[in-house]
Amino acid sequence: MTGGRALTGWASNMFTGLVETLGTIKSISPTTEFEGFSFVITNAGDVLGDCKLGDSIAVNGVCLTVTRWDADEGWFEVGLANETLSRSNLGKLQVGGKVNLERAMAGHGRFGGHFVQGHVDTTAKILSITPDGDSIRLLFSLPLEFYTPLIPKGYIALDGTSLTLTHLSVPKPGDDHYEPGVGHFGVMLVVHTQSRTVVAMKAVGESVNVECDVVGKGVESVVRNVLEGGGETGGALEVMVERAVERVLARKGLLKE
Repeated sequence: MTGGRALTGWASNMFTGLVETLGTIKSISPTTEFEGFSFVITNAGDVLGDCKLGDSIAVNGVCLTVTRWDADEGWFEVGLANETLSRSNLGKLQVGGKVNLERAMAGHGRFGGHFVQGHVDTTAKILSITPDGDSIRLLFSLPLEFYTPLIPKGYIALDGTSLTLTHLSVPKPGDDHYEPGVGHFGVMLVVHTQSRTVVAMKAVGESVNVECDVVGKGVESVVRNVLEGGGETGGALEVMVERAVERVLARKGLLKE
C-alpha cells in the first residue's frame, strides 16, 4: 500500500529497507487535497540532497510523495490519504515523533537490503522485548492472513527497516500471548540497528508497519491461485491430483493399461 499515490511499476519505486536517517514530525495538518493529512518532517537533510518534486521517500516504510521541501533547512512535506492512515501506523504519529526515512533506490546504487516496495501490508503489535547480550529480541503478533507469506529466516520490513525473521509460530490455546486468528514472528536488533531505527524506541503494545517480503507474497499468490482456481476440468490442480493417484495405483499394481 503506497501512501498518497497510485501503485506504479515494479521498478519505479523500490527501497532496500536500510534506513538512512531518523526524521522528526514537525507538523500534522488536515488537507482536502489529499483527503487526509499533510506531514512536515524535519531533520531530513540526509535524504534531500538530490530531491526533486514528486520523488518518493519511505516514511516508516510507507512510500510517500514529496510535495514541498527545503534541502538547506532539512525539511520536506508529504500527503497521506485516509487509506494510508488506516493501513499503517502513520495515523498514530504525533508532532515531535521520530520516523525512519529512506529514499527510493537509485538504479546505479549498491543494493544491500532486500526488495521493499513501500506498500505496507498491515501493522503488527509488539508482544515482548527481551535483551540478548547487546542485542534485543522482539516478538510480534499479526493477523494470520499476513502470517502465511512469512518464510523462516526470510526478510520482513518493520517501519521500513529490513530485518531477518528469527521466529515464526502459530500459538495454540494455553500458549503465551495466544489470540485467535493471529500468528507470531520475531526479529533481533543488533546494537547498530537499535541506534538507527524507530523500532527499538517502541514499547510493548505499540505497533509497527509491516511489509512482507515480496518473494514470499509472490509464491503464496501462485500457490493460492493454483489451489483455489484449479478446480476446473483440466486445471492444474486436477492434473496434479490425477498424477499422484496414478502413481499410487501403479505402485499397488491396480493401474489398468
